[in-house]
Amino acid sequence: MNYRQESTGVQPRKRLQFERLVVEVYETREEMGAAAAARVAEALRQELAAEEAARARVIFAAAPSQNEFLSSLQQEREIDWPRVVGFHLDEYLGLPADAPQTFRTYLRDHIIAAVRPGVMNWIDGETADPTAECERYARLIDGAPLDVACIGIGENGHLAFNDPPVADFADPVSVKVVELDPRDRRQQVNDGCFPNLDAVPRQAITVTIPPIMRSRFISCVVPGPRKAEAVRAALTGPVTTDCPASILRRHPNAVLFLDEAAASLLTV
Repeated sequence: MNYRQESTGVQPRKRLQFERLVVEVYETREEMGAAAAARVAEALRQELAAEEAARARVIFAAAPSQNEFLSSLQQEREIDWPRVVGFHLDEYLGLPADAPQTFRTYLRDHIIAAVRPGVMNWIDGETADPTAECERYARLIDGAPLDVACIGIGENGHLAFNDPPVADFADPVSVKVVELDPRDRRQQVNDGCFPNLDAVPRQAITVTIPPIMRSRFISCVVPGPRKAEAVRAALTGPVTTDCPASILRRHPNAVLFLDEAAASLLTV
């Protein structure tokens, strides 16, 4: 199902295409977030309307780059949230669930408490058995296709916590434990989530790239000048795990939403 975009009143400054990936560039982060929220809301409404008893399965990224998108998504009307099943892409290992830096805390504060989906499946970052937790969460992820993936791109081109050293486009597992790339950990400091590099956890649990790519629709929201290099590599470089986000060019139904700062190194 290719989801139609309802009008947001704001048109992109540019609309581009790189292989199969549609790219829309907006003047501001706020316009970018509103456009992405409208597209995701329409996808959820269409999925839920397709069959009365159906549930829509959506997975969320958690990062400051998603602030404007999630704020706008809260305002979207006529989404039957009790019929939505939610997931999140990744979680640090070893932090208490209520720590302000956990992705569980971020998503509760920025979307889940406001919309109250019928089910929200959390990754347990406090687990004493990470392997078992990966297997448990993979069973949930693999139970049915994800309808909508709401993701971002990291400064090193990562998708979720699939950093260049560990990303695998044909990963045999859907969820795994990863060692975080130093540039990825530095991004968490740059985002203001941790005071210094030593405070950033070194391991996390992440959903891998194949389940993301199996999603029926992908909305990828990427603002800010620090992402411009990764955006250029993802769109104009080779499709390679050196820049995991480059694989998005192969998805049949994905939109990359940028603000002008994130698109500043594109020459088209």
